[in-house]
Amino acid sequence: MSRPPFLALPPCARAHRLRTARGDFAVHEAVPPSGVERRGSALFVPGFTGSKEDFIALLEPLARRGFRVVAVDGRGQHESDGPREESAYAQEELAQDVLAQAAALEDGDIHLLGHSLGGLISRAAVLKDASPFRSFTIMSSGPAAIAEPQQARTKLLIDALSVMDMEAVWRAMRDLDPPEAAEETTPAPVAAFLHRRWLNTVPEQLIATGRQLLDEPDRVATLAEVPLPKHVLSGTVDYAWPVPLMDAMAQRLTAHRSVIDGAEHSPGAERPEPTALALAAFWEQTAAG
Repeated sequence: MSRPPFLALPPCARAHRLRTARGDFAVHEAVPPSGVERRGSALFVPGFTGSKEDFIALLEPLARRGFRVVAVDGRGQHESDGPREESAYAQEELAQDVLAQAAALEDGDIHLLGHSLGGLISRAAVLKDASPFRSFTIMSSGPAAIAEPQQARTKLLIDALSVMDMEAVWRAMRDLDPPEAAEETTPAPVAAFLHRRWLNTVPEQLIATGRQLLDEPDRVATLAEVPLPKHVLSGTVDYAWPVPLMDAMAQRLTAHRSVIDGAEHSPGAERPEPTALALAAFWEQTAAG
């Protein structure tokens, strides 16, 4: 679970609802400050159990570099509504949402980024229609299903969500955390937010997307055929997909590769400044051809 380092939006950003052809989505949107040349837009798609807040520390540094950034809550995530039906969260449906969000930005120069599960959903969107996007960044996401140790934990979560309410599952997850996690110095407001976000998330969304993490096929060869600049970004350690697997994926995609020192599964939250620099450098390189 990604932990944002803080929750207060920077002066360049605002929270609002993005109206699309497939419904409204809660977003954080940052725009370049006055006097900074506009270099395009970026659409950020969060991961499993995540939300737009996972990208909050990237908003200001990217806006300073001239990029408009829109981070979304997908359907059924945190502040975006979603139905209590698993079929609503099929990957095809979520990919269509991403394309609708891109259309709502009304910008022909959109850099797409998907984190973790969001990388798989964004990949499905690109494979369906890459035309709205200038580039595609896969952050801390792999070529197929998650690693076996995480598969076991995800299966436990899916089983629990089928028979327990969200508060009971939250308490059970806390009990499963390693002892050192209890000593982690998470600021009290962030800890309260993580609990609130969990309770706000639609359980059917977690069940359906959890199964996607378990069953996702390797679609790298198909993605490699899409004529879109690609970027694989990760930390130096990752519990969901081993870093060497992401290295190999980048080679198969002929993608730009960034590894953020000191980061693990959530570089945007754990090491936002170097992550923002890596993203901006890739986007600027893409614009330069």
